Amino acid sequence: MRAAVVHEYGVPSEDEFQEPAAGPGQAVVDVLAAGLNPVDVAICAGRFYAGKPPLPFVAGREGVGMLSGERVYFDAPIPPFGSMAERALVDPSATYPVPDGVRDGDAVALGIAGLAAWLSLTWRAELREGEHVLVLAASGMVGQIAVQAAKLLGAGRVVAAARSPEGLARTLELGADATVRLDEPEDLPMALSEAAEGRIDVVLDPLFGEPFTAAVNAASYGARIVQLGQGAGAEATISSAAVRGKMLVIMGHSNVAAPPEVKREAYARLTQAADAGELTVAVDPMALHQVREAWQRLAAGSHHKIVLVP
Repeated sequence: MRAAVVHEYGVPSEDEFQEPAAGPGQAVVDVLAAGLNPVDVAICAGRFYAGKPPLPFVAGREGVGMLSGERVYFDAPIPPFGSMAERALVDPSATYPVPDGVRDGDAVALGIAGLAAWLSLTWRAELREGEHVLVLAASGMVGQIAVQAAKLLGAGRVVAAARSPEGLARTLELGADATVRLDEPEDLPMALSEAAEGRIDVVLDPLFGEPFTAAVNAASYGARIVQLGQGAGAEATISSAAVRGKMLVIMGHSNVAAPPEVKREAYARLTQAADAGELTVAVDPMALHQVREAWQRLAAGSHHKIVLVP
């Protein structure tokens, strides 16, 4: 079969790869679309925190495909068979049904990215109706979904923060009440606080680094800050006084750590919202043979969900 194969750590290339064969508790899925995420880049480069996978292997952690006549979303396919191929090997009990009205690419975008946004707000921060939410990296796919999810969950005000003017304009279309350019204000904490009308109850942070520090300084008393990435750096400097004085709750998030039933329910809620037109995503479909170009597009900071179509 054709697949995006990693022969040496780095960027995969389209090549032939052996067909998957299902063992006990496994099934072969015919892939319709596979998502590209920062985690895929880390895994293929051999710098994922969980370790280097043995070579060679097929890239891709998520996808949508046909399984026993049904369209399903799947993640964490069984190695060495990743999702960026004509077929992948999965645990059928861990797949999620996709509503008929949700397109393949949209269903992929609501997987890793969608769950990161939704679970950060619900399972981790336990967002309450009327609270004010700050979304960092709001122009990215996780951020775009988080803006919409916060509104669906009843947030009173949502502030979108990012560097891209075009990306921030998109967040306003998606329901953000205010935006902040992360690279413009001399006093970023003040700008964030003013945009939030002096109240920040929940922060969703895929960036860390300086934006995280600014969010800590802008957050209100008792705010919950959910940290789920390091797009702006692996380290951040914050003061003990800011954390203690405002009784901040700083928590990490990983989709992998969420209980299976929590993830299943969250994916169902996201796809229901998409099916009803309450949540939209921008998808950039590319052919499997364009896998190297897809890597470049992600590195350039695409505001669309990149999906590879076999």
